[in-house]
Amino acid sequence: MYVYQRLRDTREDFDKKQEEIALVLNITRQQYQLYESGKREMPMHHFIALAKHYNVSLDYLAGLIDKPNRLR
Repeated sequence: MYVYQRLRDTREDFDKKQEEIALVLNITRQQYQLYESGKREMPMHHFIALAKHYNVSLDYLAGLIDKPNRLR
């Protein structure tokens, strides 16, 4: 699974809109859309922020594992 697909799937699993996630990351919706579409690489600090926001591991967001392990 590609990272950008996992970003989209996770956002949709939490019933969030791109605008809401962009606010979490303090970026524009257009910037976030580029990450989610795979047209731009997302910086690690954004991955960390999303992992905390969704309470899932970075491994899950990166598509390395399929079970969304919760953070402790």
